[in-house]
Amino acid sequence: MATHLDLEEQEQLDQLKAFWKQYGNLITWVLILALGGYAGWMGWSNWQREQSVKAGVLFEELEKAAQAGDVEKTVRVFGDMKERFGRTGYAQQSALLTAKLQHEKGQGEAARATLGWAAENASEDEYRTVARLRLAGLLLDEKKYDEALKQLDGASSKEFAGLVADRRGDVLLAQGKKDDAKAAYLQAWRAIEETVEYRRIVEAKLAALGAAPAEAPKADAFSGAGK
Repeated sequence: MATHLDLEEQEQLDQLKAFWKQYGNLITWVLILALGGYAGWMGWSNWQREQSVKAGVLFEELEKAAQAGDVEKTVRVFGDMKERFGRTGYAQQSALLTAKLQHEKGQGEAARATLGWAAENASEDEYRTVARLRLAGLLLDEKKYDEALKQLDGASSKEFAGLVADRRGDVLLAQGKKDDAKAAYLQAWRAIEETVEYRRIVEAKLAALGAAPAEAPKADAFSGAGK
């Protein structure tokens, strides 16, 4: 019996050797790639956490400089943030904060450039939309209406659809396109939640144009904005 078992075990061992000889290298490489991928993922996660911590420290420095009104230091730190942590949420927040200070200090062109960077490079759609909203506001103040509308065309975050339509109405009204402005404000009024106080402001704009929401046309969208 023992001899029979030994022969059976030897046969299984021979089969295992033959299998490993044929597929051993492939299996080894698959395991190496799998383990390497896992190690890489862990390393990437650790690197991301480390980057986030460093970016957070730099953002605190920028925030303090902005609160102190030190535009030169704020811009300098923002430049460092863009170069080292340009894809992080901190870089996006830094851009908005820097542009705000630049605008307050009368540096309109620099503020537009900073917002333009955020509008094109922010990794999250919400930040890109906010940047475009603010940029459109600056362009509206400078009576660059077509450029402002172009920025709003690129503002695609659904969460800010109401505010985008409201700003579009402001631009169209400044262009003297009252009917298109009414339609844009109506779209904004319908998109903004009833509980949001800003909805009252949009309602007031409609009323000033003789188009209070209860009397406004039923169309959900406006047309002919660029005509």
